[in-house]
This record gives sequence, C-alpha cells and structure tokens, in this order.
Amino acid sequence: MKFVVSSTDLLAHLQNVSRVISSKNTLPILDNFLFKLDSNELEITASDLESTLITRMTLENTSDDGSIAVPARILTDTLKEFPEQPLTFEINLAKLSVVINSENGKFTIVGQNAGDFPQIPTVKADTKSSIELLPEVLNTGISKTLFATADDELRPVMNGIFIELSTDDVTFVASDAHKLVRYKRTDAKADASSSFILPKKPASLLKNVLPGEENPVKVEFDDKNAFFSMTEYKLICRLVEGNYPSYNSVIPTENPNKLSIDRAEFYNTLKRVAVYSNQASNLVKLALKGNQMTVSAQDIDFSISAYERLNCQYEGEDMEIGFKSTFLLEILSNLTSPDVIVELSDPTRAGILLPAASDNEAEDVLMLLMPMMINA
Repeated sequence: MKFVVSSTDLLAHLQNVSRVISSKNTLPILDNFLFKLDSNELEITASDLESTLITRMTLENTSDDGSIAVPARILTDTLKEFPEQPLTFEINLAKLSVVINSENGKFTIVGQNAGDFPQIPTVKADTKSSIELLPEVLNTGISKTLFATADDELRPVMNGIFIELSTDDVTFVASDAHKLVRYKRTDAKADASSSFILPKKPASLLKNVLPGEENPVKVEFDDKNAFFSMTEYKLICRLVEGNYPSYNSVIPTENPNKLSIDRAEFYNTLKRVAVYSNQASNLVKLALKGNQMTVSAQDIDFSISAYERLNCQYEGEDMEIGFKSTFLLEILSNLTSPDVIVELSDPTRAGILLPAASDNEAEDVLMLLMPMMINA
C-alpha cells in the first residue's frame, strides 16, 4: 500500500478529524486514525465510539489498496513540522509498518490492525428521516445555540441542541434552564415532521468543518444515530436519547414592557459594571424609567459598587429587574444586530432578547433569560 500526498493538505484534514479523538479513550485503537486506500481515494477515520468523523482525499499517485490504523498524535506532530512538500507513504500491511519518505528524510511508525477499529454504524432504512440543509443554515443554527446548552448529568437531554424539522421550517433550540435560545429558519423545510437531539461534541465538530463547505449537507437520522454527509467529510454521531422539554411553554407571550437599546453600548456597560458584582451571584440590576436605563452592581463584602446610565427607548412601567451578568453578556455577544429589543412582563418572569433588525428575512432569533431575585 503506497501513496503520495501533500504534507499541508494531509495535515489540514487530520487536524479536523483529530478533534474527535478523546484524551481518555477506553480502547487503545481509538488513539489512531484509520487509513483506507481504495484506488485513488484515501479515507481517514477518527472515532471516540460516540462520534465518528471521516474525511476523503483524492490522490494522484497511489498503488495497492488496503487499510491500517496509524497513531494519531505522532503523525500529526510530525506533519506540523514539515514545510509544504510531497510525502510518500509506504505501508507494509503484513508487518504493520508505516514509512514516510520526505525530501530529506525517512520516518518509521508502527501501525495497528485496521480490523480492530470499531465498526461504523449505518442508518436504519425503516426508521430513517432525512433533509438537505445549506451549510450556512446548519452552521448558523449550531453557532447561535451551542453556547446555551447545559452540562447536566441528571438531564442529558439538556446537554444537546434540539433540532426540530417541519414542513414549514427548521428550528434549533438549546437551554440550560437559565437561558434559552430558539433559532428558526423558514428557508429550510423537511418533507415530514421529525426531531433529534444533537450532542455538544459533534455540534462543535460540525461548526469547525461547515465554514469550508459549499454544497448542501445531507442529514439522515434514525432513533439512535445521525449522519451528516458533506463533500469531503462525513460525521456520524450517537444521538441523545429522551424527549426534549416543551420549550414553547416557557416563553412568555404577554410582554407589555419593551426596551430598545444599542447592543454594543449595553454590552460594554455591562462588562464594566459587572466587575463590581458579587462573585458568587454575578447579579446586575437594570432599572428602567422613562427613556433611561441604569445598570448597577454591588458587592457588599468588599464595599464596592458601580452604576452607569444608558439612553434607550422604553415603553412600559418603571421596573427594576436582576440578571446574572455572565449569561446576559453571553446572549448579547451572540446577537449580531446593532440594536436589541428586550421584552419584559415583570421582575419575576423571563426576559426576551431579540435582534431589532435582521439581515435575513428567513431567520427568527429569540433568546430568553431567567431573572434573579433582587434582595432589597
């Protein structure tokens, strides 16, 4: 088994798939890449049992098909140090030896038997659902919601992104019980209604490879696994099992108090004032009166406090409401419009944050944040 490949091209593909490999693998074989050469196509696979990422490279100079597992760390560490040049891989499948010939040297690695690598799951035809999504839709849906997923061992369904397909739109939802994000796209539709919960790690892997994708992504899933097929990559992941909570029921519909404010100004003020909040609670208070908002924080233990006034457009009753500053800053940094609208009903109910204007008419972004008790 022999092939010639560009050092930088191979490294770029390996670095993308190597993100799957866990530092605490239970099976030693999972510390390897699976190389499979079939005529002039090299397929490289990495897996942690839960997620598997496969990439394909078309090579011009190859001979003898076959497959072998190659240690991931030593191979990527070696390739990082090469300038752009062709490398010749000579692999003896009987002895499991991998010899890499560069312009000026020779590197020998011991591989492992490809047969020890875990079998890749296949989609069940009888329970399969599928949809084709533009890479921009999938990438934006993941990027807008990933930060709001939970780390809750007791409720694993909250640790992923809930993707809901319908004949009208595609909705991405994430929540950690304090904040909730709903991202809806009306320019993507499925043939039938279905849904699945995408775990955090494969969502991050997709976020990494999707920006370079130009063609629609084929998404197929059954009750156990999801398959994302792209031009050069294929991701297979085990889904989170269970039913996602009814997210629509926690979104308040009657919000008579509406505030419109410059997002960057609000964000920068919060960052300054939050320094003075109690480190345990990170509580910041927003006091709304007329067309002015006062952002304040204090830490009684250290006798420090701060407040800053901001001009805004506010329609509603005078109100004081408290939020956890770290969550509010996260939400503001994930909204991209110049101005944001904050909708409130009363200081004990969730606040809704929306972009004041959107560049894309087909997208609908809603972010929700639960308030904190203000101790008088």
